[in-house]
Amino acid sequence: MVQIRLFRPGDGSAVADLVQRCLREVNSRDYPAEIVERMCRHFSEERIAQLADERQMFVAEQAGIVGTVSRDGNRVFTMFVHPEVTGQGVGRRLMRHIELLAAAEGCDYMETGASITGHGFYRRLGYVDLRSSETEFGLNYILRKALP
Repeated sequence: MVQIRLFRPGDGSAVADLVQRCLREVNSRDYPAEIVERMCRHFSEERIAQLADERQMFVAEQAGIVGTVSRDGNRVFTMFVHPEVTGQGVGRRLMRHIELLAAAEGCDYMETGASITGHGFYRRLGYVDLRSSETEFGLNYILRKALP
């Protein structure tokens, strides 16, 4: 059973490892090695800890950390699911968790930036494209979903 909880200070290494593994094993299908390695350097253990201080970060646990997502109000950030559990509903549960929190705070929509790799996932959850742009990490889609 997957449990979702707030990030704890000791989670930095496991979350950084998870993110970097996802980038190297999954995002590498859509991005050149140079961009993947730049993203991996960006998501170091120290950077993850910094982001957890700036935003509300969550992890999904199932015999270890298998997913993560963070949010700032109605904005979604740093959503990754371990390649071995992709397709098992972990990402959906993480997103539903933060969507419910945002709705309870009075937000009427969620917005996220998505990589080429994550774009289809967000679309399947009901997010719609607003625009796309080039970033230092390649193409980025901006999507939005109305909250009930």
